[in-house]
Amino acid sequence: MGVFNHTPSDPLIFALMGIPGLEAAHVWLSIPFSTFYIIGLLENFTILFIVGKEPSLHKPMYLLICMLALTEISTCTSIIPKVLCIFWFNLKDITLCGCLTQMFFIHAGTVMHSAILVTMAFDRYVAICNPLRYTTILTDARIAKLVLVSLIRAVLFILPIPLLLSRKPFCANRVIYHTHCDHMAVAKISCGDITVNRMYGLVIAFVVIGSDLTLIATSYGLIIRAALRVSSKKAHKKALSTCTAHICVMMMSYPAFLFSTLTYRFGQGISPQIHVILSNLYVLLLPVLNPIVYGVKTKEIREKLSK
Repeated sequence: MGVFNHTPSDPLIFALMGIPGLEAAHVWLSIPFSTFYIIGLLENFTILFIVGKEPSLHKPMYLLICMLALTEISTCTSIIPKVLCIFWFNLKDITLCGCLTQMFFIHAGTVMHSAILVTMAFDRYVAICNPLRYTTILTDARIAKLVLVSLIRAVLFILPIPLLLSRKPFCANRVIYHTHCDHMAVAKISCGDITVNRMYGLVIAFVVIGSDLTLIATSYGLIIRAALRVSSKKAHKKALSTCTAHICVMMMSYPAFLFSTLTYRFGQGISPQIHVILSNLYVLLLPVLNPIVYGVKTKEIREKLSK
């Protein structure tokens, strides 16, 4: 392995190969990667600045939007700088500790992202079904507790993944054909039995997605029922329009996450280039598109931004 200058006796160094088959185009690929990353950071920091500066936006819905922005910033920042180092400087080496740390932040960020979407659905349910009690139900303290529970859940669910991998032996060919330390990409280069790793990752994915989507569907079922009870069409439109941004973000998040999770386990017919590119698009596009969705669909943020 010309790109992998470490000896087989060193078990702590891996090589991230970037996008397999497209190594010659890495410099060109770095242009959209860096562009989307910078735009995503600017947009999300703008959301944080607007909400932080405007006291009128210090409400549960906008605080949750800020939490979503922070999650997206941390997730893409745990991946893209290393990807750009691979593309620009051919710095492919990463230590086992660094790889497992990156893996933890990537997957914990994804679980945290899903939990915040659930909390947002609960926020919309209370705002539409119990508007008079909104401020008493969703206090700042309660929102902080919900976010803390979401963070603890993400840590407890994801921490076993790097811990299990840290106990596995790795072969001399410690080359990861990916841009970052995805769980299954690292597990597949282990010389040990990865059945537990494979099953745990799959179970966690379906438990998180299944439970979160069930809670979101329940919230929106109650919202639709409450909206239908109101005779005014204008009230219908106003009630459902408040949920549009949240629904758009969910439609962008969950299908991409499920595709990335399932193709590594069952998508043998999908070329590695396609899988790696789509996996990176999931990381790159969400931080860019989500602030646009909330900026366009949320009147208050749009007005403050125009000022």
